[in-house]
Amino acid sequence: MVPVTIPTPAPAGKPARPARERTAAASARRLRDSPAGLAVLAVLVGVGAGYGAVLFRWMIEAVTLVLTGHEDYSDAGRAANPHVPWLGPWFVLFTPVVAGLAYGPLVQRFAREARGHGVPEVMFAVARQGGRIAPKVALVKSVASALCIGGGGSVGREGPIVQIGAALGSTLGGWVRCGAAHLRLLVACGAAGGIAATFNAPLAGLFFAMELILRDFTVRSFGLVAMASVTASVAGRSVLGDRPFLDLPPLTVDHVFAYGLFLLLGAIAGAVGVLFTKVLYLVEDACDAVWRGPEWLRPAVGGLLLGGVLLALPQMYGVGYPVLQEGVEGGYAIGFLLVLLAGKMFACSLTIGIGGSGGVFAPSLFIGGMLGSAYGQAWHHASAAVVGSPTVYAVIAMAAVFAGSARAPITAVLIVFELTGEYGVILPLMTAVAVATGVSRLLSRDTVYTAKLRRRGVDLERTDPGGRPVAEVMEPAPAGLPAGTPLVEAVAALTAARRPGLPLADGTGAYCGVVGALAATTALGSGTGPLEPVSQAASFPPVLTADEPLSRGLALLSGAAGADTGGLPVLDPGRIRVVGWLSERAALRALTEGPAGDGSPPVPE
Repeated sequence: MVPVTIPTPAPAGKPARPARERTAAASARRLRDSPAGLAVLAVLVGVGAGYGAVLFRWMIEAVTLVLTGHEDYSDAGRAANPHVPWLGPWFVLFTPVVAGLAYGPLVQRFAREARGHGVPEVMFAVARQGGRIAPKVALVKSVASALCIGGGGSVGREGPIVQIGAALGSTLGGWVRCGAAHLRLLVACGAAGGIAATFNAPLAGLFFAMELILRDFTVRSFGLVAMASVTASVAGRSVLGDRPFLDLPPLTVDHVFAYGLFLLLGAIAGAVGVLFTKVLYLVEDACDAVWRGPEWLRPAVGGLLLGGVLLALPQMYGVGYPVLQEGVEGGYAIGFLLVLLAGKMFACSLTIGIGGSGGVFAPSLFIGGMLGSAYGQAWHHASAAVVGSPTVYAVIAMAAVFAGSARAPITAVLIVFELTGEYGVILPLMTAVAVATGVSRLLSRDTVYTAKLRRRGVDLERTDPGGRPVAEVMEPAPAGLPAGTPLVEAVAALTAARRPGLPLADGTGAYCGVVGALAATTALGSGTGPLEPVSQAASFPPVLTADEPLSRGLALLSGAAGADTGGLPVLDPGRIRVVGWLSERAALRALTEGPAGDGSPPVPE
């Protein structure tokens, strides 16, 4: 959505706008309308997402340290909290409750879209809202997710940082008044930057944004998102250092027979990825069915149940990367690996179900690591010479389970390759991921991300142009008339504009109706004084806002609304100012040509 303020006449002898405002508007226009300007915006979003990921990581560590007395409680065993040593390990029952009391009201009051795992909301914003994400989402999401994960929520930090980075991109694009297509690109830049900085994986960040957020691979979008991803990765490395996410010994595949095992592992991992999705939403539905209290209290009350899970299995506390490292290296027995797999699947689902805020990316990697390690150890006992190291199977299953749940095979291959820095497993990695993706598609229509949207009635695969926001198809707002303009001058202005109607504005630029050429000339011919204000001839068609679906605009136009004025004025979401104009011609073009290249045209200065 590109806001356009209806101009009002400046006082005689004074400029229409101050010089500083004109300069700022010109700078914003250069940034949003030129390739070089968009590249600058992409780099700025990358910087923000990169350092935002670092800050978010520090926030999680700080909350964990305060609530547990440990930097990462997942590998501390059942250690006591040094702040309350008399409670022993039982303190962990209450950390999710304390965290829930803090972030539950915060999310409910300020940004309900910050609840959950974040990526579906970004996908929806790009596909259906022209890339618009409220600026407050970045702040609320970062605080809520840091409290949730630091308080024991068994979720990942990647989903939140994707939503945080995307909100930064949308906010920056809104400041320079980008069109919808450019705004979507900046949102994808923020998402890519968040993944790149979190995992130190710029390629994975790039393809995550392309496969899941933008869902296309045009040259322009590829270049801009790549710039943001690289910039964010450099920003993260400048603070956190440059080293692989998982520190593993060299991995190799020494026997061709092992490829048959990789095929089987891919099929199993694809099914486990689908199972994770089913369990996630089954638990969420169960929580919805049971809970009858206020939503702000739900995380705290549900946190007591989550605390019980953490008391029984402290390895589920937070993201659990140290546990993942230990499992991938073969530090756990097969039986305990399967317990960890089931525990993470349930603990993550429960965290989301009680209203927690965190991602499902890292849990899917965790589940895959435990599955692959158990699978590799089982076959290793049967034939060590042929099977090779169980660590290879753990690494490959991480990618395969993610591919099975998210159905993003390129991202799955690249994320694990960059996490480990091991090129020796690239061929079996691609093999297992391809099989897992195929099995996932056979078993389920939806992914872990699209299922959440489909449950809300949103189908991203459906290309119904009527579901597009009006902001993507509207024409630029015509220069409006002050409501006090004399009727004779209004008729002259309508004639000069060669338009059947123009919007009216009061002294502050706020919308106050529409005047049609026929209505103005009829009023003038019926004896109304030529110096009477044009507001006397104004009409007030149904209000249409830029964030509403095109289908509503089509319904209004087909019902003869705007017939005398050549279309309908489009207002901002606050219904204060005119930001565009929806004519029958623009609506017809949207129905016949599909998605517009630039969503909304450049704003006249």
